Amino acid sequence: MVRAGSASMTAGPTLAVVAREAGVSVPTASKVVNGREDVAPETRRRVTEALERLGYVRRPRFDANKAPGLVDLVVHSLESSWSGAVLHGVEEAAYEAGLEVVVSAGLTRTRADRPERGWLDKLVGRGSSGVLFNLAELTPSQYAWLDQHRIPFVMIDPVQEPPPGVVSVGAANWHGGVTATEHLLSLGHERIAVIAGHRHKMCSSARVAGYRSALASAGVPVRPDYIRHGSFDQTMARTRMRELLDLPEPPTAVFVCSDRMALGVYEALAERELSVPDDISVVGFDDLPEARWVTPALTTVRQPLSEMAATALRLLVRMMDGDRPESTRTELSTRLVERASTGAPGGR
Repeated sequence: MVRAGSASMTAGPTLAVVAREAGVSVPTASKVVNGREDVAPETRRRVTEALERLGYVRRPRFDANKAPGLVDLVVHSLESSWSGAVLHGVEEAAYEAGLEVVVSAGLTRTRADRPERGWLDKLVGRGSSGVLFNLAELTPSQYAWLDQHRIPFVMIDPVQEPPPGVVSVGAANWHGGVTATEHLLSLGHERIAVIAGHRHKMCSSARVAGYRSALASAGVPVRPDYIRHGSFDQTMARTRMRELLDLPEPPTAVFVCSDRMALGVYEALAERELSVPDDISVVGFDDLPEARWVTPALTTVRQPLSEMAATALRLLVRMMDGDRPESTRTELSTRLVERASTGAPGGR
């Protein structure tokens, strides 16, 4: 559970008391409190248990009675227009709130289930008042570290369902999956495939669930061989589309769970000299700039990325002021944007 607000004026146990309770030196206890990696697992466990047992809480580095000054935005990568849209939303909302934003890329990636060394230290060292995590998959120890240090944070489109009490902002992915599939059904398609992202990714599973629901409502059987998973990667999507085309009865339409993957689908269809939408209709998801640039322009489900990011920033400011959102999950609506990549079934 994230706790936000001003620290209690009641004096708590000192770090020396914690160190004595755990049977370690004060510098060692300090390393654990500050998220340092150079501590043996057993020692870290003893210190963490002592911190919890004694109720030691590090005071936040911000004053909730004053306007916050600095927040961190941690993104998976800066190489995509997806991240660019998120950054745009955060920047606009931060400007309105009088905040400065530090942007870091890839710092929550793990190796052998361990966070990249030092990123938590840097967060504390520069005195950030809060953190926005975009497409992040935090470990239990990272969640515990943020809680222990009383650093408010909000997840933007988290990879997995966050622990209870963690505030997150996302899109109505299930409804988007329904809308995309219903659009193809309305054009007369029944042989509709889906190319999804990671099986364990929350947004991907929700989009596939929406696809399944729309087919079921229309009385169209769900064909397991029409459901393919990739990794939100263009190259992988090209491979999955090739697999679908090699089926004895290939689909006449495909719902692709990201615009980036849809580009890979276009490539696979071009290799086979198939036309979009005359041979196969394609629907994407995201409504990135690429969806308008490709030929034919991509019909896609728009998720409001910049609005999601701005909403997350505003929620974070409230938490830094000691407020608590009424709901831990905020979902923004999606909508279908019809372009030229969908039409009635062709002769296949």
